[in-house]
Amino acid sequence: MGMRTHALVFPGQGSQRIGMLDTLPEHDDLDRLLDAAEAISDLPLRTIAASGPSESLSDTRAAQPLLYLSDWVWGSALMECGLEPAYLAGHSLGEYAALALAGVFSAEAGLELVCERASLMSAAAASAPGTMAAVLGMDRTVVAELVDGMSEVWLANDNSETQVVLSGTHAGIEGATLALTEAGARRVIPLTVAGPFHSPLMAPAGDRFAEIIAGADFSDARIPLLQNTDPTPATAEKLIKSRLLGQITGAVRWTETVTTLRDAGVEVIIEAGTGAVLTGLARKVEGIEAVAVEDGGIERVLEVLGA
Repeated sequence: MGMRTHALVFPGQGSQRIGMLDTLPEHDDLDRLLDAAEAISDLPLRTIAASGPSESLSDTRAAQPLLYLSDWVWGSALMECGLEPAYLAGHSLGEYAALALAGVFSAEAGLELVCERASLMSAAAASAPGTMAAVLGMDRTVVAELVDGMSEVWLANDNSETQVVLSGTHAGIEGATLALTEAGARRVIPLTVAGPFHSPLMAPAGDRFAEIIAGADFSDARIPLLQNTDPTPATAEKLIKSRLLGQITGAVRWTETVTTLRDAGVEVIIEAGTGAVLTGLARKVEGIEAVAVEDGGIERVLEVLGA
């Protein structure tokens, strides 16, 4: 009997934590890539990852390269152990690790894009202050309908049937929090983020980054990818690039990503990266199993896959 059909998924911002590099498997390229990341970002990323403080780690300019490298190392280690994922997908920033592991660009080229993305998003957040909030215990279609008529607030991440994330100005999020709580949301939790990501307020970063991506060299993907702006499988570099262009300002369609994987015959979703956020979301979807590599290491993943 072969391995169960599986997909690798990669977490994004919010999954960073102090000590995140300490649990990574050994990889020949990691030190070199960390040197490059520190040089490009001009930040002491190893120190920030090892000892914080947490404000420095949640700075998008530090969080994005660290998460990208963590995702990439875990994904590489799993594939070197013989995993042959049917599909790859990543949540927001995690999409860049998926693209690198699919061979769309090299790990180094991906790192450069991620550092550029982080820098532009940080600048856009500073010029258009805002925040994000998770809405729990309310059907996502109800949230979408309520938010549709509000100003300065948008649906940013459709994470599961009962968890969506909003993005907007501070006033917009405040107004939405009141309205949603009154309408019966169980909880609306403010997120510790640097700005109103995945909303039109990020347009200055989105426009500039779209120019950078348009000029970047991409290859066809070796493994079909599901992307945040359009979670249907793609391998053609032109299509992948066009779907990536709107990612900074567009919503992350994660619920659809998981259901599409399930409907395509995926039995197990493996979260390759720091933490287990995506595993928790996938467990809310019937008919698919999920396991995070950090929950029991590569041995546990192989056991779940029946390898």
